Amino acid sequence: MPMNRPNVSRFAAIKLLLLVAAFLSFLLSVGLFFLAEERAQGIFVGLWVPSILSLGALMLVGEDKR
Repeated sequence: MPMNRPNVSRFAAIKLLLLVAAFLSFLLSVGLFFLAEERAQGIFVGLWVPSILSLGALMLVGEDKR
């Protein structure tokens, strides 16, 4: 008997992965900036968030044409 796979499109899976990556980057940035008091590293990691989201926007342009 085959296992049932969730009905998640490739588009939705990539979007979810990118959002999770951006959120984890944000949390790491806040942790470095405020908790570890590594301000320069916190700012550097914080710049990853818009970079990850921009990469996702470029990768997913035109993908969901239903």
